[in-house]
Amino acid sequence: MNLNSKYFDRIRIRPEAGETATTEAPRCEWPGCQSAGGYRAPKGRHREGEYHNYCLDHVREYNKSYNYFAGMPDDDVVAYQRSASTGHRPTWSMGVGKNGGAKPNRPQDWSEGFVDPFGFFGTSGAKAGDETAKPRRALGNFARRSFEALDLEGHESATEIKARYKELVKRLHPDANGGDRSLEDRLREIIQAYHYLKSAGLC
Repeated sequence: MNLNSKYFDRIRIRPEAGETATTEAPRCEWPGCQSAGGYRAPKGRHREGEYHNYCLDHVREYNKSYNYFAGMPDDDVVAYQRSASTGHRPTWSMGVGKNGGAKPNRPQDWSEGFVDPFGFFGTSGAKAGDETAKPRRALGNFARRSFEALDLEGHESATEIKARYKELVKRLHPDANGGDRSLEDRLREIIQAYHYLKSAGLC
């Protein structure tokens, strides 16, 4: 281990014998003040990055009266505040290009004959503009099993699910089968499946 390394010199806390610490702060710039000016205060608009050096008392006094927008017209102040909300980056309205004109109607340009095999754009594997294709839902295990219990594929509307549920309950209920209770387990499964789909907001 090298004890004379430059890295040890950087983390030394006390100066060694013969060394003098050069930590003298600049003089306070406030007129008539002789104190050390160890506190920075911004010089103002159009002088960003430039600072006054004041003592603690005078930097507090300076900060009380400091106004970045002094002498700026009200319209410019409002425009600056609006621009600050986006970090002073250029923005434009949705559906409008950078130059203020309407964006070209892209679907006519590139979606003609476009195939979306995974359904990312709501076309579910069919060509764009095919109105007969029904959008596919992303189903979890319970939802998929519930649709299977109702003999459905999973893309049906709430009205279709409800109609299917009523049809199965009427068919499997013991009252419709002359008191035959052999289908009670199947009926219970259908009722549970329908209640799950309802609680999940799928019907």
